[in-house]
Amino acid sequence: MSTAFLTSTLLPVPHGFATRAGGVSDGPYASLNLGFSTGDTRENVLENLRRLAAAAGAPLGALGRVSQVHGDRVLESRGGEGEELKPVEGEADALWTEAAGAWVAVGTADCVPVLLVDPDGRRVAAVHSGWRGTDADISARAVEVLVAKGARPERLLAAVGPCIQRCCYEVSGELGQRFTGRFGAEVVESSGGAVKLDLSRAVRLTLLRAGLKPGHVDVLPACTACEPERFFSHRRDAGRTGRHLNYVAHRF
Repeated sequence: MSTAFLTSTLLPVPHGFATRAGGVSDGPYASLNLGFSTGDTRENVLENLRRLAAAAGAPLGALGRVSQVHGDRVLESRGGEGEELKPVEGEADALWTEAAGAWVAVGTADCVPVLLVDPDGRRVAAVHSGWRGTDADISARAVEVLVAKGARPERLLAAVGPCIQRCCYEVSGELGQRFTGRFGAEVVESSGGAVKLDLSRAVRLTLLRAGLKPGHVDVLPACTACEPERFFSHRRDAGRTGRHLNYVAHRF
């Protein structure tokens, strides 16, 4: 089984939202588990990362990653070379680069991955946005970093990848009220006593508020919790599951 990605027609650079197909892991991590902190063996994850790099057409040593902490910090990756996986860049939830040949990625298993491209300044970024990061406007912080480097927000392109969708994301009434207050009633659905959160819609609203044009934000509708054959889901699998990597490469 070959490594499979979902992509957006909007982004003009190599990128992908990984599915669980094409790896060597088994059990709850089958098969393309790309996360070290899951209970899978390190050897399996490294082999899966090698397969990811081969499918992406990028050297593994040029991959930039962070230790994700559900915050609003954005770090820069300066790239790398070779086939040895380099250490994470630090603790953050977004990573950007302008280094030729570099690629950056964030891990997810229900949270929202966002890939950003500055087609003029030739910079790219990857963002991890769980509910805490969404509440902290992590996507807007990444946009701000690119704008500080000279990007025009109305020219930026964004792809919002597979995540747990409203159909499966029941939250507390308190959290629903918090998101209603921050993003409006359209991001929360209340029915039969259940409160469900539309996290990808909240992320899209964050990007629009940060200055992106509606036509420059592509939201992929796949639900990670609904499709166990294609996606890992932390909520569906009660935490015993793998991780996807969602990457974008600096190759214009």
